[in-house]
Amino acid sequence: MAGHSKWANIQHRKGRQDKLRSKLFSKLAKEITVAAKMGDPDPEKNPRLRLAVKEAKSNSVPKDVIERAIKKSQGGDAENYDEIRYEGYGPGGVAVIVEAMTDNRNRTASTVRSTFSKNGGNLGETGSVGFMFDRKGEVVYPASVGDADTVMMAAIEAGAEDVQSDEDNHVIICADTDLNDVANALEADLGESESTKLIWKPNMTTEVDLEGLTKLMKLLDTLEEDDDVQRVTANFEASDDVMAAFADEG
Repeated sequence: MAGHSKWANIQHRKGRQDKLRSKLFSKLAKEITVAAKMGDPDPEKNPRLRLAVKEAKSNSVPKDVIERAIKKSQGGDAENYDEIRYEGYGPGGVAVIVEAMTDNRNRTASTVRSTFSKNGGNLGETGSVGFMFDRKGEVVYPASVGDADTVMMAAIEAGAEDVQSDEDNHVIICADTDLNDVANALEADLGESESTKLIWKPNMTTEVDLEGLTKLMKLLDTLEEDDDVQRVTANFEASDDVMAAFADEG
């Protein structure tokens, strides 16, 4: 399983998602506002907004929060956010991509650089680690939606590239430009997904031991807690024993 999925599992086990839930709501609402401001405020006419709303709903963001975020985009006082990607290395040489939305580039750059430095990492230039990832679309369904063969057939018919199934869920990967079409086809066949979004999928990974994973998670958590940071992806790989030991520490 790729690093970003492992990280999500660690967050779930250690209860970090609960701690970050209020921040998550705010970040999802910001994405909705930006998507609506850049295009049509109707999700059916704006693929990016539709995906943003879908992701917000899958994370239990209340309907009124979603509607307010869309309405905010149409107001004259709506903030202007720049979308910026930062790239760097974490402890153990793990590649890290940080996606941010900010109304103050200098503030965000300074904070991200400081966070890397204080947690055993180094912020690099744009492109310094990007080649280790591929931009993809990801659709996630719970295992209960059907067996691996059923989901694989649905994914192939929808135009997806790959499916990774385990005891918890089915992770369907597609080209980034096909995400909206693939998600719509899957929804017609399998129903509402748990998650639909664009991701940075590692095409090479870096193995970490328990000490390395502990240091890395401190960096990733600190980055995630920054209000300007929308999403963080890392290309780490850890053995099941290391994962279990880390979970036990929590």
